[in-house]
Amino acid sequence: MASYDVIIIGSGPGGYVAAIRCAQLGLKTACVEGRETLGGTCLNIGCIPSKALLHASHQLHEAEHNFAKMGLKGKSPSVDWKQMLAYKDDVIGQNTKGIEFLFKKNKIDWLKGWGSIPEAGKVKVGDEVHEAKSIIIATGSEPSALPGVEIDEKVVVTSEGALELSKIPKKMVVIGAGVIGLELGSVYARLGAEVQVIEYLDHITPGMDAEVAKTFQKLLTKQGLTFTLGAAVQGVEAMKTKAKVTYKLRKDDSEHVMDADVVLVATGRKPYTDGLGLADLGVEMTDRGQIRTDDHWATNIKGIYAIGDAIAGQMLAHKAEDEGMAAASVIAGKHGHVNYGVIPGVIYTHPEVASVGKTEEELKDAGHAYKVGKFSFMGNGRAKANFAADGFVKILADKETDRILGAHIIGPMAGDLIHEICVAMEFGASAEDLALTCHAHPTYSEAVREAALACGDGAIHA
Repeated sequence: MASYDVIIIGSGPGGYVAAIRCAQLGLKTACVEGRETLGGTCLNIGCIPSKALLHASHQLHEAEHNFAKMGLKGKSPSVDWKQMLAYKDDVIGQNTKGIEFLFKKNKIDWLKGWGSIPEAGKVKVGDEVHEAKSIIIATGSEPSALPGVEIDEKVVVTSEGALELSKIPKKMVVIGAGVIGLELGSVYARLGAEVQVIEYLDHITPGMDAEVAKTFQKLLTKQGLTFTLGAAVQGVEAMKTKAKVTYKLRKDDSEHVMDADVVLVATGRKPYTDGLGLADLGVEMTDRGQIRTDDHWATNIKGIYAIGDAIAGQMLAHKAEDEGMAAASVIAGKHGHVNYGVIPGVIYTHPEVASVGKTEEELKDAGHAYKVGKFSFMGNGRAKANFAADGFVKILADKETDRILGAHIIGPMAGDLIHEICVAMEFGASAEDLALTCHAHPTYSEAVREAALACGDGAIHA
């Protein structure tokens, strides 16, 4: 039996970051992971591999649609799917080996196997039981099931199966118009598949600023994706190489059938806590199967903490990382802090979509008086030169104080551009503060400044 100050269960972004920070704070640390590689869902079967395929397929799109306009003539590249998957796997390998290196560097023990908590202060991995003064549960999430749909990860797939299909399908049906469905749907649309998205709600990307969502749907439609909204999937019948999707339109209850080579079920994710023994321990859970924690990421059982997708809040890798660092600080006797009002969200399609803070709909519902500063990428010189002028930046500021309340970007590099607004919001900045900050020309970031200017006397290039 080994004894530790902290044992973290799970090595995803929340878990491995928590482990590194615990070690940096002088705590003897171990991390439990049953996979062959560290990094959890994100690095192995989520964020990282999907970004590799998004990048590769975007390069193909550029070659097919924009190279000739720039005087780059020649045959369009053909797709070697096996090589593309090998590139994706290489990217995964580089990242997961990087985490292994960081564990060794910080003297963190990797306890290989699946963990459970037989009692407070003890973690069982295989046949061995280890002692820990504190335990952090960072077990992440798994795809949500859909009634009447059986996953085989070949014809009917989750995001995991969609990252390693044996061939590019002629027709793909995506169930769910959220982040995962639209990112992977756009990958296969660029690679030549006919992609049909079925969504239960009457709009795509639930929770997103409505104006951005409408623009986003128009741009994805232009790229070849088709949408059936307000549709409830009744079931999926999988055959050897094809599937039939049955759905009902909510407006008139009419039933329809759609054929597909591959069906991607992307209806969200749920916390993964199976096998931990939480019920026997008496750990309090929410109605949605999340571990209940207090403001210090502590459960109701002394010495047991939880972070990331296993607890309430946005299921985002960077939210889990922040919580991992904060929980480590608390365990080390320091102050842990996460500002939940300034956590950006990004969709890595092309154009990218990014948001932080409040949407217009949330401000209206709260009766909060606000003003809008908006600027189109059509007025940005760099975006026009790079065939990336679709979309806009929208900044929402308090009507009286001018304090930035939220921002929504659809356009080139939106996932990077959002962060200057995050930093501004962290400091409680006004739109004018952003507007008076000199931005280099020509850059995409000038569109952010112009949107800030539009909150005051007006944008210059609009």
